[in-house]
Amino acid sequence: MESGSSRPPEGWVLVAVLGRTRGLKGEIYADGKDRPEHYAALKRAWVRRPDGEFANQGEPLAVTGARPYKGRLLFRFAGIDSVDAAEALTGCDVVVPRAERPALPEGEYYLTDLVGCEVFDRGTGRKLGAVSGWQESGGPLLLEMKAEGGRPDEAVWIPFARSICVEIDPAGRRLVVEPPKGLLELNQPEGISQPAGVDKEETAG
Repeated sequence: MESGSSRPPEGWVLVAVLGRTRGLKGEIYADGKDRPEHYAALKRAWVRRPDGEFANQGEPLAVTGARPYKGRLLFRFAGIDSVDAAEALTGCDVVVPRAERPALPEGEYYLTDLVGCEVFDRGTGRKLGAVSGWQESGGPLLLEMKAEGGRPDEAVWIPFARSICVEIDPAGRRLVVEPPKGLLELNQPEGISQPAGVDKEETAG
């Protein structure tokens, strides 16, 4: 059960899961749920234990450091200044209200906001599927799409590039793509059809 007077009225956004400590001054490695640099400007966060209870009597902790490090985040919290104090947070979630996430530059998006967005083909207006995840391993970021009519274990990978993702609307849960010839056919199942009420003009962006 959530507790604490500072619990926001809206749902929580999972920022990262805290791991092992680093050094002797309370720094903690964390596996982020988005690009690490997106949360480098985070000022405060709530720490939720695995049992669902909140640390610090439900009050937020001031974030004194959140720096990207080799694909992860290194957190420092005010008042957590020893190995013992930091180790007590291992396995906890770092969460914030959606409204308190750091603002991103124009044209950048929280990847977690893209998950669940329906994907449409700009040229045909067809619904292709929905974003189910992403992959980033040194090369271009790839969005994972589960195709309409496809098997649950099959995915289509779409480069997250402006030339391909021509309309990005996380609030509207919608992504319009203009894929290069042959990209979708690599592993796209048959049977994708244009849904009622969606036409080329509507999705042209």
